[in-house]
Amino acid sequence: MGTITKEYIDGLITTVQNLYLSDDIPWMIGYSGGKDSTAAVQLVWMAIERLPVELRKKPIHIMNTDTLVESPVVSKWVEKSLDAMREMAKEKQVPFIPEKLIPDFNDTFWVNLIGRGYPFPRMKYRWCTDRLKIKPVNNFIKNKIAEHGEIILVLGTRKQESSRRNRTMTSLEKKRVRELLSPNPTLANELVFSPLETWSNDDVWVFLMQYKNPWGYSNMDLMTMYRGATADNECPLMVDKSMPSCGKSRFGCWVCTMVENDKSMEAMIANDEEKEWMTPLLEFRNKFGNPEGDRERRSFRRMHGNLQGNYGKLFHGPYKKEVREAWLKELLEIQQDINLNGPEEFSTLKLIRIEELRAIRRIWVQEKHEFCDSVPTIYKEVTGMEFDDPDWICFDNFGSEEWKILQSVCSRLYGEEELAFEMMYNLVDIENRAQGLNARKGILNDIEKAIGRTFYMNEEDATAYYSDRMNRKKQMGGKYNEKFLDYISEEDSEVEDVEE
Repeated sequence: MGTITKEYIDGLITTVQNLYLSDDIPWMIGYSGGKDSTAAVQLVWMAIERLPVELRKKPIHIMNTDTLVESPVVSKWVEKSLDAMREMAKEKQVPFIPEKLIPDFNDTFWVNLIGRGYPFPRMKYRWCTDRLKIKPVNNFIKNKIAEHGEIILVLGTRKQESSRRNRTMTSLEKKRVRELLSPNPTLANELVFSPLETWSNDDVWVFLMQYKNPWGYSNMDLMTMYRGATADNECPLMVDKSMPSCGKSRFGCWVCTMVENDKSMEAMIANDEEKEWMTPLLEFRNKFGNPEGDRERRSFRRMHGNLQGNYGKLFHGPYKKEVREAWLKELLEIQQDINLNGPEEFSTLKLIRIEELRAIRRIWVQEKHEFCDSVPTIYKEVTGMEFDDPDWICFDNFGSEEWKILQSVCSRLYGEEELAFEMMYNLVDIENRAQGLNARKGILNDIEKAIGRTFYMNEEDATAYYSDRMNRKKQMGGKYNEKFLDYISEEDSEVEDVEE
């Protein structure tokens, strides 16, 4: 508690100023809106504001990564904070440039979960972090490195956050190219400055409470938000580790399934009646992130239609068509309800953007050959509005009516064959798209792939096929899947079916 003295902060501010003035390398600060990144931005802001105006030449980019599935309350907080920064930076003549980074719309959470049918993220299949957070930041940084040759990244990371973070930061200390600057292990020509590296949770809060926010935001409101995300609604500044701390609250994606329960959102709803409107978000997250029955929601084939497995069972791959459509409808219904009945400031909240819906539409129709084109239908059913997609190229030969007819015929003729309908609509769509001589290039290969993905009657038939294939390889001395053939009894086996 005695660390954050005026003398200590003044000394740290001088250090920041000296580092800033030592070269022409532009700075970037990671900002999430949480306590650590707020403290880091505030410290640097205070240091730069104390410099003469003529010395504030080097730009400082404040980077915020919006995953598009952030907690709505935190996202609104960050949005207003960035607006305040822009206004105050202009007024105070400080070189801060807030930057809001978003993932490519083909990489978003909903495009992958609902569009492609990726299984919900879990520890052994964490596909979300790289796409939603790392890639947007790295792309932005790479562009700045290409422009300036080198950049300095300022982070609010602390050794006390976790033992893993401590080990990482300690190891990088030994590789510092100059005092206070550590190399980024993943990006060349990027140096990292962590001014809060030795601070504790309490140090962060003491600093934020003792020093006024320089862009006019309320640090007390920030603490209140953290307190509201804590189960006991307490946020004490205590050295005693047995006491609860605001630093334990987790702010991030409301869809996150890397934790069993979203305790922060649960606490927000429990502690504040005005946040009960978020309950459907929590329930929806718990629904699609529930591992119970998840295998049954997914195809027994992998993303590209191939078969893999362990212990006598096939790995299950992407979510089935009916599951993806049901989730899209429910997500739009929740969004519609919040817009109409939620707080006024969230009347325009977008849980899923129109760009994402367009990307999902293309995946379903063009990649998965689901020519019924259900995205516009679902959208209109929920919102009452026509789906806006000006760049859509329509193949008018087949649509929802033809889909129903084909489904009925397949059901009547091949009722017992689970994949007969999928094979037929794949073949119909491939042929429909291959109109014209030039478009028929590679059509035989496409047809072969479609048949190869769908010629099994059901999962039992596919399992037997895969088993026979592995046995033939074994008998011929080839490489085969030992874990599949030499399997243990079903009651003792656990199939990890999310590995790609």
